[in-house]
Amino acid sequence: MKLEIKKIGNSTGLILPKELLARLGLSQGDHVLVTEGPDRSISVTPYADDDEETMRIAREVMKEYKSTLKALAK
Repeated sequence: MKLEIKKIGNSTGLILPKELLARLGLSQGDHVLVTEGPDRSISVTPYADDDEETMRIAREVMKEYKSTLKALAK
């Protein structure tokens, strides 16, 4: 689906068609999580309250196993 980035007041935004919002189960005022891909792609997913907790746990694991993860990356 091709969408245009538009000026909205003093900001810039992307307007999602109501059909897409319906398919995603989203409505005005909902929060979404936007992630960047390595190839300049983006992914927009509904935000879940447990996302912050998941990231907190992931950061703890990465900190604890920093040297192991560094060795695996070589």
